[in-house]
Amino acid sequence: MAIYYSKIMVWDKNLRDFAGCGIHGCHHFRKDAIMKLTRLNSFHKKLGGRMVEFFGWEMPVEFKGIIDEHMAVRTRAGLFDVGHMGEIHIEGPDALPFVQYLTPNDASRLKAGMVQYTALTTPEGTFVDDMLVYFLAENTYLLVVNASNTDKDFAWIVDHRENFDVRIENRSDAYSQIAVQGPKAQAILSPLTDVDLDGMKTFRSAFGKAAGIDALISRTGYTGEDGFEIYTTDPDPGKIWEALLEQGREAGVLPVGLGARDTLRLEAKLMLYGNDISDKTTVLEADLKWIVKFQKGDFLGKAALEKQQAEGLKRKIAGFEIIDKGIARPHYPILADGRPVGEVCSGTFSPFLKKAIGLAYLPIDLTAPGTEIAVVVRDRTLAARVVPTPFYKRGEA
Repeated sequence: MAIYYSKIMVWDKNLRDFAGCGIHGCHHFRKDAIMKLTRLNSFHKKLGGRMVEFFGWEMPVEFKGIIDEHMAVRTRAGLFDVGHMGEIHIEGPDALPFVQYLTPNDASRLKAGMVQYTALTTPEGTFVDDMLVYFLAENTYLLVVNASNTDKDFAWIVDHRENFDVRIENRSDAYSQIAVQGPKAQAILSPLTDVDLDGMKTFRSAFGKAAGIDALISRTGYTGEDGFEIYTTDPDPGKIWEALLEQGREAGVLPVGLGARDTLRLEAKLMLYGNDISDKTTVLEADLKWIVKFQKGDFLGKAALEKQQAEGLKRKIAGFEIIDKGIARPHYPILADGRPVGEVCSGTFSPFLKKAIGLAYLPIDLTAPGTEIAVVVRDRTLAARVVPTPFYKRGEA
């Protein structure tokens, strides 16, 4: 049987445009594929979730609609199933030096319960993946990686374990993960957990109970809002999902699919592997210099990044907004003075800002805010300009 892929089309009356969901790897079902299911799959179907294939996973792309779900997270709260993400444990006497070698950020700054955004880097300073590192306990780290990269990341980590006394385990199948995001997230989760959320700072975590189930709860997320991510290895995470929906009913919490997850993260300029970062883009080009700690010692990609920094960047990711009417999508050409200078990485209509926005790698002399560029959208050349990022920042809207 032939395998076919066709980009999922999402209609929202407020977008006034048929639009791809914009997420790399989001497709109609492969007719002959055996898809992976999170433990919450039946709950999504019960709620009427529109299911799609996402890198081999059957996931909801939307429930009530992308705009409604997006605005629920910005103004109230949204509930996400992120059980497709990968969880890799690194333990042993050399766990810290090994994590330090694999990543550009300085994991030695972490104390138990702290979380760090970083990357798995190649010797060229490009991305194997981006990820969160949880310092669970002495000599014990949890790496949370992208669903699409879990197997690749695990193989990469194992291949580089030589000379390090560590145990590496891919526990992705054991974990479920639920995120509750938005200004009312804490009020919704607090009655359901014994973890002190008032005392939990951003990028901190703690073990405790959620809806009576053992869980690891962190003040992290992928939306630009305050919120929490809940990890559990309990076989019935649906108890947490249903408890959050019930607890948040009065506050207006909505289940949220991949579509709004993408628009939310783009407004906040949170990178998406495969769209904005890859093994073809360096950490410095991705405007993530803040996660590169050259002074910490050697790490994969250090020499290449030091060389690139010394020579100066030739290109960098930049945000833009479209002035004319139209929406940019990944791979649409970018022009400056009529000549091609790049292509769109991520692009969408921003439900909160109510304008078309996007990211693109541009020659460094075109990355200053206010620079006039153009985006070719379906054979139309639309005026656009470079703007500061993130497009949306909590508390400044």
